Amino acid sequence: MANVSGRMRCGVVLGWTLTLVSLLTSSHAWAEADQCVDEAVRDELNARRTYRGVQKRVFQKAGRHELSVQGGLYAADLLSSSYLLTAAYTFHFTEHLAIEASFGYTRADSKLVRIVEEETSFTALRLNTPVYLYQGHLLWTLAYGKLRWFEGGISRFDLQLAIGGGVTDNQTAQGITGSAGLGLKLYFTEWLGLRVDIRDQVLSQELLGHSQIVNNIAATLGLSLFLPPSA
Repeated sequence: MANVSGRMRCGVVLGWTLTLVSLLTSSHAWAEADQCVDEAVRDELNARRTYRGVQKRVFQKAGRHELSVQGGLYAADLLSSSYLLTAAYTFHFTEHLAIEASFGYTRADSKLVRIVEEETSFTALRLNTPVYLYQGHLLWTLAYGKLRWFEGGISRFDLQLAIGGGVTDNQTAQGITGSAGLGLKLYFTEWLGLRVDIRDQVLSQELLGHSQIVNNIAATLGLSLFLPPSA
């Protein structure tokens, strides 16, 4: 009986030992599987983080010259709206900072003055006269990005803030003109781009003996040529 009892105890001990070894082995396998899953998830997250990160600009502006020709609308507070033609030269110091010098041409007209002159036969203002805009702006790039054209290619764009001023040369303007606005530039190639600008020009104007501070809005659309052609 003693031998039988001893054999039973040995069998029980051996069974528990095998069960413990099996559990330890399974736990180790599960830990390795969890580690593999964790590494796979980490690699995927790192790949996504790299993809979403800030990438180097493909279109380079630093040290380049920009020549622009634009046309649009000049909406004056005291005068009637008229067409606007502009030409500008811009030098880009860095990818985010540039200085611009521009010249604009429009015409001065006023329906109100025409009515007054017709009723009173008094010439208060020479109408349909040229207006010259001489201005300089500091351009700061607020943001840049990429735009996909449906299933076609990808174009780069910049959103810019313009702050500056100059002189409005016509018979109603008085003093210096302050100017501020936003601009959007869309780049088709390394040397050609489309630009859209909206500028608010603040100055003092006098009409029919009344002087006031006005906000004249200039909205233009045009093309830009970058030199040298490749950065």
